[in-house]
Amino acid sequence: MASMTEKVEKLLAALREIDTPTITNVVATYPINPLCLGLYNPWTENWYTDTSIRCMYPEMGPVIGYAVTCVYGMPDPNYPNRLTYQDVIEALDASPKPTILVIQQKWPPEIFNKAGLAGEIMTTSAQAVGCLGLLSNGPSRDVDAIRRNRFQMLLSGVTAGHGAMGCMAVQVPVTISTMDVAPGEMIHMDENGAVKFPADKLEPILTNARALLDKEATQLAALRKAKTAAEVRAF
Repeated sequence: MASMTEKVEKLLAALREIDTPTITNVVATYPINPLCLGLYNPWTENWYTDTSIRCMYPEMGPVIGYAVTCVYGMPDPNYPNRLTYQDVIEALDASPKPTILVIQQKWPPEIFNKAGLAGEIMTTSAQAVGCLGLLSNGPSRDVDAIRRNRFQMLLSGVTAGHGAMGCMAVQVPVTISTMDVAPGEMIHMDENGAVKFPADKLEPILTNARALLDKEATQLAALRKAKTAAEVRAF
């Protein structure tokens, strides 16, 4: 009999075979659809990302993991030498695996688009403790080197450098690209963006997503054969 860990690993592997929009469809997009779990009001709750970030490596396909969160910004003289990136690494190591590192960047407006926060060293360190990808509302750098490591990143963009920075909080609720994320929630992301949902919904989301894909496959096959508006309307 499979252990709980093995069961979760199988669920995660199966969910990596499904695109993020399909996951959103069964999480909340179509609340009147019987295959939709209706976990959120789709318009009023912040459960998926907007157009302010993009996927760095679309060719990698979907990734999914437990959210580990942190906040970065300018060094604060009123909060000196408290937290460092090692505290982030410790949180990643303590979390169930695999993880997605979720970094909310809080910079002054004049430097926000210049802060290339997470480079090859930071992401390789995260990858060493079971992290599969980074989700952030700001830019990062070293995307050429990180591509070779197959570490996914969804960012606002890329830039070459940064100045002094500080870790302000670890494992706190954050907002990334209009999506509110709490530590331990599941993050599923691909070139379409990212969606979050509770970790205890892995199995029903997979079951319903597979059922929805099967239903859509039948519909699409018929639509590809359609020649008239009446034939399209029938499906």
